[in-house]
Amino acid sequence: MKKHLTLSLSIVLILFYSKVSAQMDSLFLKNQDVIVGTVKSMDRGVVTIETDYSKDDFRVNYGGIVRIKTATEFLITLSDGTRLTGNLETTGAGLIKIQSAEGLLKEVPIDEIVYLESIAKLFKDRLNANVDFGFGLTKAQNLRQISLRSNAKYMAETWSTSIFYNSIYSNQDEVEQIRNTEGGVTFNYLLPKDWYIPVSLTFLRNTQQKIDLRTLGKVGVGNYIIRTNHSYWGVAGGVTYNAEKYTEAEDRRTWEGYAGTELNLYDIGDLNLLSRLVVYPSISKGGRLRSEFNFDVKYDLPLDFYIKLGLTATYDNRPVPGATETDYMLQTGFGWKW
Repeated sequence: MKKHLTLSLSIVLILFYSKVSAQMDSLFLKNQDVIVGTVKSMDRGVVTIETDYSKDDFRVNYGGIVRIKTATEFLITLSDGTRLTGNLETTGAGLIKIQSAEGLLKEVPIDEIVYLESIAKLFKDRLNANVDFGFGLTKAQNLRQISLRSNAKYMAETWSTSIFYNSIYSNQDEVEQIRNTEGGVTFNYLLPKDWYIPVSLTFLRNTQQKIDLRTLGKVGVGNYIIRTNHSYWGVAGGVTYNAEKYTEAEDRRTWEGYAGTELNLYDIGDLNLLSRLVVYPSISKGGRLRSEFNFDVKYDLPLDFYIKLGLTATYDNRPVPGATETDYMLQTGFGWKW
């Protein structure tokens, strides 16, 4: 009787363990470690996986994975912009099978997968954000400078939205106070083959260029020319409506075109490099040309902390009287992402 009971319990435990294991995702790494849990997402070369044995999610470099097997169903984006739905299983050296409940969909090289998103993702899992602060103080002329850079992004199946707010405040004896504040919201609707439609509304205040408030509405079309697990490069263009209020000049309201490009390198150790250039040729005020350039360097630290250096430069070949054609803002900060 005792033997039969022990055997029965063993069989039940084996079946239970097999069922649980079958419902879990497994990542096999180059260093021969195996992580078992629930893969939540993969973006910009980083896989996020939740496990029962850690209160924090693991983040694994996708390039360090040699085999993968998932029970979780994903929205999958390939490097050519193709989007599929299914789960994953390595079938051979460097190959992954994507399949749904209906059967095999496609077999692709492992490097062709550039984005994964769990269909069962909760709201909090689709949201990521970061914020960093900077502070400077010098005895000479009692210089005090405070800066803030922040953004949050939400990803859905066919669209994404993000908000940002950046500011710098500088105060110095016998010198006019400097304020540079920018914020806005962007909405991207995703199309096949890595095309997308960007719509945005941004606000800017810049004391150096005598801008009390610039409100800029943009709509256009963009495409990711390169999108891999190591980097992406995209271009976009369209039209904008620019409404400007100045502190010491007549207000301006103009239509502009815009053309921009963005390059992000994120598989270079703990470094992340992002550069962006946008040019605005005026349509309704001939001869005016504006441009914006951003360059950010971020170095990741343990526990999701990071240090960051950011440069923002603006140019206007027809500024209002008393304002400069160019302005730049250099910010350093210590921050945290989630």
